[in-house]
Amino acid sequence: MLASPFLFGTFTSAGLLVAIGAQNAYVLKQGLMKHKVFLTALFCSLADALLITMGVGGLGSLITASTLLLWIAKWGGFAFLIWYGSKSFRACFRNQSMKIDTGILEKPGTKEVLLTLAAFTFLNPQVYLDTLVLVGSVGSQFESSERTLYAAGAILGSWVWFFSLAYGSRLLAPLFENPVAWRILDFLVGCVMWAIAFSLLL
Repeated sequence: MLASPFLFGTFTSAGLLVAIGAQNAYVLKQGLMKHKVFLTALFCSLADALLITMGVGGLGSLITASTLLLWIAKWGGFAFLIWYGSKSFRACFRNQSMKIDTGILEKPGTKEVLLTLAAFTFLNPQVYLDTLVLVGSVGSQFESSERTLYAAGAILGSWVWFFSLAYGSRLLAPLFENPVAWRILDFLVGCVMWAIAFSLLL
């Protein structure tokens, strides 16, 4: 019985993360570039662990009740996603997309990677609604002792997903030895970013 909340948390978290989103697209691209892969996966995992802990701890409803916070996340997220999507489209149509291990473009430094990840994570109202509200509300059905197991399972699911995505993307490396594949990826990433950006306004 004690394993049930743990497994439930694991699959709940993994189920929410599998959907294609801005953060996942960025993690995938970092993995394909073989650039700051561990840092990328670690940041996403730690950020998710923090949000899951807050949600299961009951802080989700307090945060999502803040109109100001959600407004900042909504419009800040919209502006950032439009900018990043435009950057991807520019790389695609100006033939600036990278080829693995060629160094055609200067890869982002640690600070830029962390700031980009922070924006993808915290300037997205859907992150708060999914991680804080949904994961938190599901966890509220368990007793306090089981809630800890549920949170641990949800955090494990998050860690497994991000590290698997970041390092597993290398399996696609042979495909991306062709610069055309990078241009297609940049185009798709741009489409995803803009689609999510405009969905924030609905």
